[in-house]
Amino acid sequence: MHIRVRDGFRVNYQVSGSGTPVVLIMGSGGSGRAWHTHQVPALVAAGHQVVTFDNRGVSPDDESPPDFTVDDMAADVAALIEHLGIGPCAVVGTSLGSRIAAELALSRPGLVSRLVLMAARGRSDALSTALVLAEGELDELGIVLPPRYRAVVQVLQQVSRRSYTDDLRTQDWLELFELTAGAESAARAQRGLYPMPDRLAAYRGIAVPCHVLSFADDVLTPPASGREVAGAIPGATFQVIEGLGHIGYLEDPATVNRALLDALRSAPGPRPLSAHGAGARGTA
Repeated sequence: MHIRVRDGFRVNYQVSGSGTPVVLIMGSGGSGRAWHTHQVPALVAAGHQVVTFDNRGVSPDDESPPDFTVDDMAADVAALIEHLGIGPCAVVGTSLGSRIAAELALSRPGLVSRLVLMAARGRSDALSTALVLAEGELDELGIVLPPRYRAVVQVLQQVSRRSYTDDLRTQDWLELFELTAGAESAARAQRGLYPMPDRLAAYRGIAVPCHVLSFADDVLTPPASGREVAGAIPGATFQVIEGLGHIGYLEDPATVNRALLDALRSAPGPRPLSAHGAGARGTA
């Protein structure tokens, strides 16, 4: 299913299960479908109604106006929550999704009952800034890296050292990233959102309960970045899971799902979704 938001952008979404609502926000270049392999089944089994969707820039034909901002993306989530009538509800984000979730909590706190921010940062550091600028130069020169090379880079950036010291696991990851090389176009569309300005001072205004979850081997958003975010948000709790990289929710979903469910259990109970079609699938 989909809704049209204020500037004509179509938000494609899917609702799964029934119970206490939770909205999942994916990171850079990722489709909301990425949650459905591991997180959605676990959350539904635990009694949650799960809303997933595609961020702006994910689909080449998503009709995103150019130069969209994180504020636009937070407004999209707000519109979706209001459309479904599920606010205030728990909101979970990873990477860019955490940034969107934090801005949603600042701009529309009445729609959020609890935040879980995975692989989060509150500002770009020197290394992440250099990476974004270097990738921008590739875009400007029209250079598209071969899928096989891009897959190697993605394994080094996205998964843990533990994963790529195992040859069989490494080969699996390489094949997966090579097959999904098309996602690079989505990441390119969202490149304008970076470098990230320093939002740590603003995060002191987040008034909803928050749990920040980092992965020990994450080279893109290392635990120090997550600790900064948790330190800025009043009352936020902080957790590091060992042996996982930036996409820890795919590397070891059982461990991450347990941490996620523990964090959500302390959330106040929002209203369940009304007859808006639980189980409906978003359109392409």
